[in-house]
Amino acid sequence: MAPATSAHPPEPQTPMFDLTGRVALVTGASRGIGRATALALASRGAWVAINYASNADAAGETLSAIRAAGGDGELLPFDVSDGAAVAAAVEGLVQRKGSIAVAVANAGVNVDSLLLRAQEEDFDRMLATNVKGTLFLAKAAVRPMMKARYGRIIALSSVSGEMGNAGQAMYAASKSALVGMMRSIAREYGSRGVTANVVSPGFVETDMTAGLGDEARRKMIELTPAGRLGRPEDVAAAVVYLASAEAAWVTGQVLSVNGGLRM
Repeated sequence: MAPATSAHPPEPQTPMFDLTGRVALVTGASRGIGRATALALASRGAWVAINYASNADAAGETLSAIRAAGGDGELLPFDVSDGAAVAAAVEGLVQRKGSIAVAVANAGVNVDSLLLRAQEEDFDRMLATNVKGTLFLAKAAVRPMMKARYGRIIALSSVSGEMGNAGQAMYAASKSALVGMMRSIAREYGSRGVTANVVSPGFVETDMTAGLGDEARRKMIELTPAGRLGRPEDVAAAVVYLASAEAAWVTGQVLSVNGGLRM
């Protein structure tokens, strides 16, 4: 006797890392890792707000690329170091779109300097953008996330913040601060469906590394077991995972994307 069969076909399975209907905001999304992240989130169905501080043309190119691939979003200019501007931008976004599900704090600045040559104004600038900018974004986004009982706050740190690097005492301090910040936010809001995590890239092919000489690049590659510099897309893939429903039980963590540079 033939086995009984269902009269109805099985329900289609939702693909993993599906972000359809989610509203995401990526700071510093006009280039590099931020641009790749915006494109990757949009490719999974997210509607993406593309933040930039000054490079409107490059941000427009990011939005055009998203739309050309079938996604959508908007340009959202503001300076992340201005707390009032961040709050107003996020509030306006939530009013227009009804929610914000993913907030990626990617915008950052770096001024390399040996400790004895460190300038206070350079340190203040890095703290204002890298640390305060991340805090301002998280603060503005967490209330609507709590209301929706779904939120993903993701901060971009650096391998320098994990292991240190000569000439980067100030930068490393600003990036390592994000780990404690995200872990504290994770403890505060985990019961409300909000996760907070860090993605920590190694040496990646961006504008920051483009000006390095051949010898410096060779040394970077030698230090990396994977045998190459990273691509922005390598980092963006980690952000997509942490932004997804599949990462609901991952919070307060540092996801290192560095080709094995730091194990």
